[in-house]
Amino acid sequence: MPKVSSVVVPYAAYLRVYEPLGAFPEPERSHWADYARRPDRPSYQDELRRSLADLLPTPPVAVPVHESGDAFVLEVDGVVCVCPWRTRLRGWQALGELGEELPPPVLDAVLPPVVRRQAAQDYERWLARNPDARPWIRTATWQVPLNWFVLVADEERRYGKGTAEIPPVLRYRTPMVQARRRVARALRTLRDTVEEGPLIDGLVDVGRWLEEFHPRALVELDYGGLVHVLPAGELEDDHSAADVAAGIEALRRGDAAAAGEAYGRLVERWRAVRARRSAN
Repeated sequence: MPKVSSVVVPYAAYLRVYEPLGAFPEPERSHWADYARRPDRPSYQDELRRSLADLLPTPPVAVPVHESGDAFVLEVDGVVCVCPWRTRLRGWQALGELGEELPPPVLDAVLPPVVRRQAAQDYERWLARNPDARPWIRTATWQVPLNWFVLVADEERRYGKGTAEIPPVLRYRTPMVQARRRVARALRTLRDTVEEGPLIDGLVDVGRWLEEFHPRALVELDYGGLVHVLPAGELEDDHSAADVAAGIEALRRGDAAAAGEAYGRLVERWRAVRARRSAN
């Protein structure tokens, strides 16, 4: 499948779930089995480029007309696991969140109200026929949400500086059972030590999402395009999952000072990343 362009889209990070082929009913299972054997599978950058290209026509295409038949594929210990893109579903969901991200004049300029209303109506009709639908991928722009780091551990971190031919990468990958266990432990600690707020709410939300998938699935936290805007030294020194784990463990012990230090490191690191959003 041809790429839209070679431009790197730098601002999106991802939380993905890869399920074994056996988790999918037929005929979808056979589709993904055939797809996994393809040598020309597109990348996450290809998906982003296509989405941005859809905004160029007049009127813009807010959500793809047809659902994507693409997926990310992993083979672990001989088991093929896939993470369907479900670009159309994610587009509808992202469209519903845009009002919180952009001022009304900017939003209307990018996606006119009539386009947004039509997309919302299409989503309502589709959701009535597919009430149990959920995405395999969550996307965050210009940040990695702190609650995502709860799911993974520092020893699962993989960093590659990249070369002229291979882009850099920073990701974590963990078994689903581990991710669920970490969420449950963190929630117990946070509810015992801090007030209800965005961190707990976000962790509850991501925990419920994980419960929708096969217990032998894999969870992947991928910095995605953020690796293209962060200096190599910052990426190499970024151990945010370790800082989150240290902060939660300090809270469990009742060590507020240590928890504050860990949180301070995280805030400082990600403030610098979000500052690049304003500069773009």
